[in-house]
Amino acid sequence: MEKLRETLRVRKERAILVAAVLGSDRDDLVELSALAESAGAVVVDRFQQKIRSIHPSTYIGKGKTDQLGERVKRFKADVVIFDNGLSPAQIRELEEIIRIKVLDRSELILDIFATRAKTRQAMLQVELAQLEYTYPRLTQMWSHLDTVTGAGGATGVGVVGGIGTKGPGEQQLEIDRRLVKRRIVELRRELNNIDRRRVREITGRQGLFKICIVGYTNAGKSTLLNALTDAGVLVEDRLFATLDTRTRRWSPARGADVLISDTVGFVKNLPHQLVASFKATLEETINADLLLHIIDVSNADVLKQIESVNVVLEEIGCGDKPTLMVLNKVDSLQNLAQLEMLQTVFADAVGISARTGFGLDKLAEKVTEKYKGDEVLVRVSASQSNGKVQSFLRAHAQIINEQYLDGFVLIDARLGQNQLPDLKKLHPDKFEIIER
Repeated sequence: MEKLRETLRVRKERAILVAAVLGSDRDDLVELSALAESAGAVVVDRFQQKIRSIHPSTYIGKGKTDQLGERVKRFKADVVIFDNGLSPAQIRELEEIIRIKVLDRSELILDIFATRAKTRQAMLQVELAQLEYTYPRLTQMWSHLDTVTGAGGATGVGVVGGIGTKGPGEQQLEIDRRLVKRRIVELRRELNNIDRRRVREITGRQGLFKICIVGYTNAGKSTLLNALTDAGVLVEDRLFATLDTRTRRWSPARGADVLISDTVGFVKNLPHQLVASFKATLEETINADLLLHIIDVSNADVLKQIESVNVVLEEIGCGDKPTLMVLNKVDSLQNLAQLEMLQTVFADAVGISARTGFGLDKLAEKVTEKYKGDEVLVRVSASQSNGKVQSFLRAHAQIINEQYLDGFVLIDARLGQNQLPDLKKLHPDKFEIIER
């Protein structure tokens, strides 16, 4: 069975997708199909089964496993991919019966991330996630983990035992565990160094309003960033096209300069090892002043996708962060009732098409409102020589009244509450809020 699991990758392999659902649950395998195709597999069959309970050895039970084995032969499949999370023992038992490689959803997602990673940081993060996923599963997943003989012999196994080793020697399993554990420590150390540099970079942005685009994978986050900033970020119609964060400057209105970033997309049941290892990438989300939750309104499972994103946001501590819902792909929507439902549920949401540019002006207005906060009427007195105060108010406020008196200027202006601290830093001679 060793050759079945020489690689977890599924590129150009013929795949059968399996979904085992309990009770009244539903799984149409649409997302798993997209994931498999994103990994490079060719989907040749879908095997959906309702089960009363999870079978401890094969998940779906012996009868259904035998049926799956027949379909494997009929469709000449190379790999079976479950939309469920399987234990190492279940994977091994399934492989023994159907005689081809079996992957679960988490392994598939880890593989896709591995193929998408381009930067040093992303590659380290994916490798760490893969090893952390593999480490606790070494006991039962790999069939080569046999007892290593002791000293003697010219074989590689004999060499492992080494001179002076008596008895049966240690298991290959323990050797593999030590190697994996050592590599995990090395990866964490290197990623911690990257994390510290990233924290310093983010800390250097203090005083700037920070926006982060979050959402389900393939919802249009990179397309939106390109539309707003001409960032030139890779845009492809596939899951997890972008793993690395991009940050650009954006001016949604006159005098409103913000930093806007996109992030790795989310999916349901995202392996927690990935969430943990991509903490540095998600740091932009954690430190943002505002989240733009971009939603693909043309997707039939839009509500489930929204919930999946919210689950990950909760997991990284961003569940209560100010968020503006952005209903994307309205130009592709066939069912207008779905858009009306979403606009009812999320009354403050903005409908846009990042691809065509529709609604981006309304989005800029909404972001500007969030950037400024509720407006207040302020009265500012400053020396005529203090040009910074006057320039700031002309750039960020609506001037209501302006009087030039003996050596100073008196200005009444409407200004967003979020800009009050910046105004105070310019040290006007007198500053007061005269109307809220």
